[in-house]
Amino acid sequence: MISPAARLGETKEYYFSIKLRELAALRAQGKDIINLGIGSPDMPPAPEVVAALTETAQRPDVHGYQPYAGLPVLREAFAGWYKRYFDVSLDAGSEILPLIGSKEGIMHISMAFLNPGDEVLVPNPGYPTYRSATELAGGVIRDYRLSDATNWLPDLEALEASDLSKVKIMWVNYPHMPTGTAAPEGFYDRLVAFAQRNEILLCNDNPYAFILTETRKSLLSVPGAKAVALELSSLSKAQNLAGWRVGAVAGAKEYLQSIIRFKSNMDSGTFRPVQEAAAVALNLGPDWYESLNGHYRRRREIAFSIMDELGCTYRTDQVGLFVWARCPAGTDGFAISDAALYDKDVFLTPGGIFGDEGNGYVRISLCSSEERLTEALTRLRAN
Repeated sequence: MISPAARLGETKEYYFSIKLRELAALRAQGKDIINLGIGSPDMPPAPEVVAALTETAQRPDVHGYQPYAGLPVLREAFAGWYKRYFDVSLDAGSEILPLIGSKEGIMHISMAFLNPGDEVLVPNPGYPTYRSATELAGGVIRDYRLSDATNWLPDLEALEASDLSKVKIMWVNYPHMPTGTAAPEGFYDRLVAFAQRNEILLCNDNPYAFILTETRKSLLSVPGAKAVALELSSLSKAQNLAGWRVGAVAGAKEYLQSIIRFKSNMDSGTFRPVQEAAAVALNLGPDWYESLNGHYRRRREIAFSIMDELGCTYRTDQVGLFVWARCPAGTDGFAISDAALYDKDVFLTPGGIFGDEGNGYVRISLCSSEERLTEALTRLRAN
């Protein structure tokens, strides 16, 4: 067998890729597995979004390659969305780059800006793709540890007291996944000032800004942020378009020009009907988000009850698409997840997959109906 490239290093297959195969195998054995692990919205997009997709797809002139930088209609929709909901002004032609999902953007940013040996500040716990993209790009992972004691926020003073001379990128993600922590007032200002002082490219991954939040925040709203920051947005969560793969990276023209040098060699654009329908989704009004959050509020209450049944403790002010909870003393997230799956046919996510700071935690996704969440609670209560 031909050996794999050295760049793969210790990078492993994505946890959920492996776990979904296992769940499929269990279902093939006749087990009715309730999957409360993955944040893949189960509700459909708005009807007008689906109508826009199907109507455009009927046209004979929309099936060819599309512009590498995305259609103007989509870039303009992103710009309008940023202005309406975040009060951030972006030039649609040069400061927004549509992506095939924001996960793609994490890899593109890493490849566009990291040289071998460059250090990257990665949250622990945090989204695993920040780590794998850093490894694949030849960067060096440098954990910054988050804990419940500090409300899952980085200790910027401690970081600044260390040697940051090799740090090129810092990944941040608020509302934070997996812990559901919202960015407190003034936090983004401190982050931008930190990045400016230390010449670090600050990358904010922001897919949960509309899910169960009281206020919607963008890192780019901080004066001067564009000089040191990029922000990723996704239509997967708040617009229910996870499988459509639509997102964007926003920031200074010079940064996006570097990213498209890499991206344009990796893909040939997104299907035009998807882009035009995504523009419709970005123009949905506040009623859409309030309706969506009505479902998630009800589901969250059931998820809290599941955590109670498991003996876990949690904060009730969490935002985003999940419920994160501390496991009872003497156990951890992997043990609780295994017991729920193999004894009760309910899959929960062990917090340790997001970094060792998450070992003592477990996570529930809100992307299942109230009926399925209630069924999971019933199963977990049964002796």
